[in-house]
Amino acid sequence: MKLRLFEFYFIKDYLRPWFGLIYSLFFLFFLGAIGYRITEGWEWSDCLWMVLITITTIGFGEVQPLSPEGRIVTVLVIVGGLIFIQFTFQKAVRLFESGYFQRVNELRFKRLLRKMENHVILCGYGRVGQEISNQIKTQNIPIIVVESDEDRKKIAEEKGLEVLCADATLDETLKLAGLEKCKSLVVTLPNDAANLYVVLSAKGIRSSIRVIARAGTEEAASKLRLAGASIVVSPYIAAGRAMASMALRPIAIDFLDLLAGSECEIEEFELSNDISLFETAEKRSLSELGIGKKSGAKILAIKENEKLFTNPGGNFILQPGQVLIAFGSKEQLNILNGLLGNLVVAVELLK
Repeated sequence: MKLRLFEFYFIKDYLRPWFGLIYSLFFLFFLGAIGYRITEGWEWSDCLWMVLITITTIGFGEVQPLSPEGRIVTVLVIVGGLIFIQFTFQKAVRLFESGYFQRVNELRFKRLLRKMENHVILCGYGRVGQEISNQIKTQNIPIIVVESDEDRKKIAEEKGLEVLCADATLDETLKLAGLEKCKSLVVTLPNDAANLYVVLSAKGIRSSIRVIARAGTEEAASKLRLAGASIVVSPYIAAGRAMASMALRPIAIDFLDLLAGSECEIEEFELSNDISLFETAEKRSLSELGIGKKSGAKILAIKENEKLFTNPGGNFILQPGQVLIAFGSKEQLNILNGLLGNLVVAVELLK
């Protein structure tokens, strides 16, 4: 229903300037039919058909031989049709020159943005941004690209992405992109100062927003963390570590590559900070919950404060604020989520 309503408004915006011409066409159509009805005495269906083939210049033969009065009506219909075509052409030229259709497209895009939720906002569509968008699209998650460069905007649109051509550092732009309803914000502008400004603006609008930011240097990375970025990534440092890992641990890297192409995933399950939920829970250890037996998923590690407990045993007790890192198929992870129940407040995909 929402899609149909959206399409209705979209079509109405395009047709609004043509309403006068449409009314004129119907007036000409039925006036001609009345003329044939009076002069020739035909059935209404024959009258309407005669007007249609005359206006459209199809060239079919006359419905019935015309009287002199009927030919006068035909001439008037032809003249009226030519005048209508001329006015239609002039109207179209004026609309194109005034940029009307561009404004309608912008209005359509703004309506689309208002309806989006749980999407990812990507600020910057450079080489890093393009790779990020490709990965996000594989998960069928809606994405909005914010890019001020026209060339990069065209590249993103050619790949089927919705692009907001604006300055990402402005609060108005982030609000228009749906910051208050989005899943996360990814900032990959080429300038560290611009990235810092976007993070500050985003946190000022919505303090709980998850922000992943790009940093060119360690100094910029520390400032982005201070500004409130949830995760800071340096492409150069990440590439160096990846290449070093390939040289030192090639088998592990091959496993990660295989994981990326499989149906298995790694997800983070963030547990609630509400102590009362854990006090009333009947089962709190991994063995009591039967995570391995019932779901088939594997708990790789549990993060508690700044500590990381790898390969936890069945006697491990779940505590408020912990983050469970689990491995398994989508079905297994969904079962795990059900076993944890209301203890879980957020789930993040790490694949």
